[in-house]
Amino acid sequence: MSAQNGGGSGKADLLLVAVTLLAGVSWIFSKEAVLLMPPLLFMALRFLLAGLVLALVGWRQLLRLSADQYQRSARVGLVFGLAMSFWIMGLHFGTHVGEGAFLTSLGVVLVPVMARLVFKEKPPASTWVALPVAAAGLALLSLRGGLHAEPGQLFFVAAACIFALYFTLNTRAANSATITGAAGQVTTRDRVPALALTTVVLFTVSLVTGTGSLILEDWPAAFGAFTPVMAGWVIASATVGTAARFFVQTYAQSLSVHSHGVVIMVLEPMWTALFAALWFGETMTAVQVGGCFLIFLSLVVNRWASVRRVLKQWLT
Repeated sequence: MSAQNGGGSGKADLLLVAVTLLAGVSWIFSKEAVLLMPPLLFMALRFLLAGLVLALVGWRQLLRLSADQYQRSARVGLVFGLAMSFWIMGLHFGTHVGEGAFLTSLGVVLVPVMARLVFKEKPPASTWVALPVAAAGLALLSLRGGLHAEPGQLFFVAAACIFALYFTLNTRAANSATITGAAGQVTTRDRVPALALTTVVLFTVSLVTGTGSLILEDWPAAFGAFTPVMAGWVIASATVGTAARFFVQTYAQSLSVHSHGVVIMVLEPMWTALFAALWFGETMTAVQVGGCFLIFLSLVVNRWASVRRVLKQWLT
């Protein structure tokens, strides 16, 4: 690795740490919002507002995108919209924000698996060690009160699976790629600029969640009960938890290589659990702590090659 690439990787890591902080705060904003309004409608308004904020800043980039770049960005947004729909329903039905964050983080462990299934990337050996550890943590979280899973837990796990695909697609869209077709033809796909990519993705998520809300939720009742407090949570979530967070995340992923740049986000569930404890006064039972610890351990194992390099640098 060259010094330039090493500097880019270090910058990406720092930016992704900032993303985990913003993500942890976003969980709190979103939970407050879904206590007051329909969850899918909240997501539609949140992502629409966030998309408008970024469009005002990046309209020049949007005008320069090709049809192929718009198509690829919209594809990422469609997958992300589905993931966020499951995620917000998990937050709506879930009884524990911190636990939900660890369940959602399973998507990070599944990134190499999804990259293998969809793009034939070879996953590192650590993935096959991390998966059973993650499964054990998931099992522990399902044992509370007997062997069953709560609706919120199921939504979070489903969201994690779709997030894994989103992370893979987003990294590829944010980086240029050379593709060899079945007939041997070579096509170079230009990277989509981070700001434009994020903007298109956010608008697509708003469309996906808005469509779901229109079908499943009561809009007249929701807007009739709309209050300044609800508006405040939507605005906070749109600006801090969405526009800022996902722009920084997409930009950071554009500095990293392949699908493994996102796994530093293992910090997100830890921040979320901490913020939930401070904000909502949440606590965990010993079984919950054990399950969350195993999931976190699986994230570390999945990123073990990078962890080992960092430890080696510190000790030498």
